Amino acid sequence: MSETPAPLLDVRGLRKYFPIVKGMFRRKAGAVRAVDDVSFTVNEGETLGLVGESGCGKTTVSRCILRAIDPTAGQVLYRTRVGEIVDLAPMSRRDLAPLRQEIQMIFQDPFGSLNPRMTLLDNVGEPLLVNGVRSRVQRMDRVAELLRLVGLRPEFMHRFPHAFSGGQRQRIGIARALATNPRLVVADEPVSALDVSVQAQVLNLLLELQKSLRLTFIFVAHDLSVVRHISDRVAVMYVGQLVELAPTAAVFERPQHPYTAALMRAVPVPDPRVRNDDGILRGEVPSPAAPPSGCYFHPRCRFAEDQCRQEAPLLRETSPGHFARCHFAGHLELGPG
Repeated sequence: MSETPAPLLDVRGLRKYFPIVKGMFRRKAGAVRAVDDVSFTVNEGETLGLVGESGCGKTTVSRCILRAIDPTAGQVLYRTRVGEIVDLAPMSRRDLAPLRQEIQMIFQDPFGSLNPRMTLLDNVGEPLLVNGVRSRVQRMDRVAELLRLVGLRPEFMHRFPHAFSGGQRQRIGIARALATNPRLVVADEPVSALDVSVQAQVLNLLLELQKSLRLTFIFVAHDLSVVRHISDRVAVMYVGQLVELAPTAAVFERPQHPYTAALMRAVPVPDPRVRNDDGILRGEVPSPAAPPSGCYFHPRCRFAEDQCRQEAPLLRETSPGHFARCHFAGHLELGPG
């Protein structure tokens, strides 16, 4: 009987606090808890959707995983190509260098992420050059292959980014992310800056690439319809914490956290006779610099009780594979999303 392989990525107790300094002597007066005790796993070949309101910490989580910023605490366990489990969180830049080609990122702004003074050959081929491919002919061959892979013509490699539409630029960004044959790709809202029709094309391209190249995605987004289309599992964040984690169908059909249910009901329905007033969240999102006591969501929750105000809930499993950070998860009548 074969053993189940370890997850490709295992994030445990991840925290990222940004210090608040004041005064002439720049003394620390507090901290912004951008990411506050986040844990999840990502299996090889799956897509995990990371969703939440703006400022909830989802992009900070992705940047900590990539080590674009250093986490304050926690572990980021990654299974390398040779099967070794390594913790990315404490690693030095020198030790991270060989692993960076296995973990790549697709950025939100397809134009801002490309150097306008470089041709596509140089933009897409730069990761190859950094990783030791010195031959220009070899880089041209690989860039031509990558452009075909994302649906662009190889002769475009001698043009500059300004000559392309938004959707084409994002395809260029995807090609650059795939240049080093990565295993894990973090996509930070890759379609939010695109027209709806172009969004569908890019999403379908990502799905095709995932199947053909056996990619694993962490898909950061705030558009729930996009997440539903592309994700195998969904992780919902609120004020730096993970409040729900479950397979996509379970999250949309049987949400266990009031915040998740409210997010689902906030999605517009193309029917003027349908009213979703009960899904409107009252109040404002708390500041991560001064989160409320107990459950962070209790000031906006219509089910809140004294326990919610005094005691912080744990992320617990309410049904097989379904986790929620709520004292009453599994006992509330939230209805389908």
